[in-house]
Amino acid sequence: MSTRIPSLLEPYLSLPPEASLILLTSVLGASSNWLVIRFIYSALQGQDAPPEQGDTKVLLVSFMRDLNFWKENARRLGLDLDKLATKKRFAFVDGLSGLYLPAQGSAPVRAGQKVLSDPDLTAISKEIQHAIEMYSQDGASRILLVIDQLDLLLATGGDRVSAVEIEEMLMGMREHVHATVLTLSADSSLVSSQQTPLESNHAAALLGVAHTADFIMSLRLLDSGTARDVSGVVRITVGNQESITDQRAGGKMEQKELLYFIGGDGGVKVFERGQ
Repeated sequence: MSTRIPSLLEPYLSLPPEASLILLTSVLGASSNWLVIRFIYSALQGQDAPPEQGDTKVLLVSFMRDLNFWKENARRLGLDLDKLATKKRFAFVDGLSGLYLPAQGSAPVRAGQKVLSDPDLTAISKEIQHAIEMYSQDGASRILLVIDQLDLLLATGGDRVSAVEIEEMLMGMREHVHATVLTLSADSSLVSSQQTPLESNHAAALLGVAHTADFIMSLRLLDSGTARDVSGVVRITVGNQESITDQRAGGKMEQKELLYFIGGDGGVKVFERGQ
């Protein structure tokens, strides 16, 4: 695999086994963006799949970042998302630009892009399901569904959206794709106090997904504070060990804690403590 994927993370960033759920958690100051884009890179550039299984496609649903953000970060890894969209290997569902803003008229929509406009949870679920169905019409490809910050719907939905509804929505989407990568916030202010409905809902959703996930990659800042050559810590916790062991080359996945550093050019270095 390309050196754009840190060697210590190669076993975890390769295409997950069928029906897998991978959870990426982040906190303020330790974003999961760099992990998300490398999951996408690995799925679109990797050569792990036998020819008879067809191409791997990526459907990215983002509630916090627009398409231009992902295109710019993908370009740093040598991925042209526009070209991949033309080839129907990448599609984007925009849950940021049009979901909570007044209609801006008929803005042009790029190939492979869908812009959500109705904040109702049922409508959002139907739109994403429709995108999955349209994307899987050839029947010969595997779809990796990547959902960035699904928990935003809890914050914006108020009393209309519960943790149970979010989990049911996620379960419904997972039934129609090869595997799912999901990012959620795990800041202590959201999950520890649980003094407000939002905090309780967020904690319940995070805990529910974590119990279902095959493995979790949790990002946080250094406990000792900032460091010039360390951006944060990534802790890998393996859940459903059997599915991971049976379908991935190289034996069992290890639970571990690693340090990472993100350079100014977007490059990432991952290393063990003491290196």
